[in-house]
Amino acid sequence: MSDAGPPVVHLRQFPQEAPRSPLRSPESILDALGGAAALAGAAAAVRGVYLHVPFCFHKCHYCDFYSVVDRRDRQEAYVDRLEREIAWIRPYLRAPIDTVFIGGGTPTLLAPARLRRVLAAVRSLPLAGDAEITVEANPETVTSEIADVLAAAAVTRVSVGCQSFRPEHLRMLERWHDPASVGRAVGHLRAAGIVRVNLDLIFAIPGQSLQDWAEDIDQALALDPSHLSCYGLVYEPGTPLAARLAGGEVGRVEEETEAAMFEHVRDRLAQAGFEQYEISNWARPGERCRHNVLYWTNGSWWPLGPGAAGHAGGARWKNRPSIDAWLMTDGPPPITGFETFEPDRAVGESFMLGLRLLEGMPVARVEELLQTARGAARRVALARAVDGGLLEHVQDRLRFTARGILLADAVLADLV
Repeated sequence: MSDAGPPVVHLRQFPQEAPRSPLRSPESILDALGGAAALAGAAAAVRGVYLHVPFCFHKCHYCDFYSVVDRRDRQEAYVDRLEREIAWIRPYLRAPIDTVFIGGGTPTLLAPARLRRVLAAVRSLPLAGDAEITVEANPETVTSEIADVLAAAAVTRVSVGCQSFRPEHLRMLERWHDPASVGRAVGHLRAAGIVRVNLDLIFAIPGQSLQDWAEDIDQALALDPSHLSCYGLVYEPGTPLAARLAGGEVGRVEEETEAAMFEHVRDRLAQAGFEQYEISNWARPGERCRHNVLYWTNGSWWPLGPGAAGHAGGARWKNRPSIDAWLMTDGPPPITGFETFEPDRAVGESFMLGLRLLEGMPVARVEELLQTARGAARRVALARAVDGGLLEHVQDRLRFTARGILLADAVLADLV
């Protein structure tokens, strides 16, 4: 996604002179699920994999995903450990894996030989013949050599994080790439034979005008992407940008302007032939990101690497976001935040995820979810949203209206 902080983390160097003794944390997923049989049952439904590469050139001020500043002193240890983690889980993943998302961090910050090993390890999983493999990339890390490595491993989609084409807005986000590097990266990828290119953009950046945003969209379209992800800026708790907001150093874009920005991208991309299939995602016909859809349909995916989050067997957890703790283990990695879903919460999350898709949810599924302890209260909330013009019934589906998308958070909060 998939398969998303604190100030820059300076980790002590991993010692190379002596191997660490393998440890198995009592908080591993094997222990949390209750043994190998339960693990096999949970993994049987897995159709996706999210692999996290935690290395970054620099920690962006809005990002709350786990990452460490890369000094090239841990890449080899990371790849060695990742290969062992994949070898451990491989026998449990029996169904064909339809989608793999390699995110970060910055996966393309890995040296070419190490990136090649990561992709070879991914290829050792039981992948479906038409599996989608997506890799996130910072534009300035996409050289012709990196593009060739991705193409040789049959990567099917690369998601390039451009965020904005205006230097002052990139500086606000603490993104330090040259806007011109986005076009160069796309050129390298296409020259290598990778035609599915996603561009990530952010709107409602402090100081950004509607005209700035319109120009960002036009510059993105000029690169002819197959997919666009356009996110309103979120001030995640614990990030430097959130601290700057709290301290009055930066100010939010006004709500009316942010709404106008969303309406503009919706209308402009529709005019350009893109389909909006999820609140923040647009694709040309047939080019939806299957990994995104796996998330929004509440599918099961397995996490690999430190900080990766997973969802399988009625449970959700995250591999501990510590490269130190992760490197000290073999087999199942240490985890944190393991939780199983009690029925009412599972219903709420089914609404939260399913209604984010623009096609909405089948009415039959909605009725099934309402046959629960809080079904009556949720039925009232849904009726209120329909009466208010925020939700609508179209054939046999319930979905947001164009106006409802702008107020989706409030509607979903009533359902969750």
